[in-house]
Amino acid sequence: MPSPFPGMDPYLENRFLWPDVHSSLIAYIRESLQPQIRPRYIARIGERIQLAESRHSYVPDVLLLHQLREPSPMLAITGEMVADEPQTMTYFDEERHVPYIEIIQRDTGEVVTVIEVLSPANKVGDGRDQYLQKQAELLDTKANLVEIDLLGYGQPTVLARNASITEPANWRYLITISRADRRKHLEFYAVPLRQRLPRCRIPLRPPDPDVVLDLPAVFTRCYDVGGYDLLIDYSQPPDVPLSEEELVWLQETLTNQSLRVSENP
Repeated sequence: MPSPFPGMDPYLENRFLWPDVHSSLIAYIRESLQPQIRPRYIARIGERIQLAESRHSYVPDVLLLHQLREPSPMLAITGEMVADEPQTMTYFDEERHVPYIEIIQRDTGEVVTVIEVLSPANKVGDGRDQYLQKQAELLDTKANLVEIDLLGYGQPTVLARNASITEPANWRYLITISRADRRKHLEFYAVPLRQRLPRCRIPLRPPDPDVVLDLPAVFTRCYDVGGYDLLIDYSQPPDVPLSEEELVWLQETLTNQSLRVSENP
């Protein structure tokens, strides 16, 4: 069963579903691009490691609990109380393994284009700070940068975050393209909820022409293979913030397909 929406499905923005969606998007974007760029280029899946912010609701991967074998050095004063020896605990911060796509030139191994699909962790707190640092570092290289943000919540993070985008006025998703040889000219796709996802330009190394990422086809493959029609209850509103206009359109769309959604609580 296909998604009931013509473009992005806002139910998939849910934080519990998104990790699976994100992994699928990365894999199928690479699958879609590989035949177009061979044999001169190769699309690979890379992985960054980010430490989770301890004040958020992340659980450390490992806790080591042990009793001190020997008392800690302390000043002993005759006749005064001596503290009991505590146990000590060593913990390791949770690591987030963040996949992305890099297109490399086969002959030289040089990275030509990096494709990022943003996650909730990229749009808040330390995770956002770490992403923006990597973003800035990449802009100092000769690699193109493509950012795909299919999350309608969180702080603006992609390169177009400071731009005033007025057309279309009701856009929810944002895809940006920064070419290494034209850093001051940013290309973007601003996509409303009710609109299909764009077929995006993916730059290579000039004079080679751009290739096309068929994002609608990639999303359809993700939805079908992921079996999300069996996981999502379309009779309930999505667990993500929507504007009043988006919610009205969502209800009408689902009702027209015999899927009813209740009002927001």
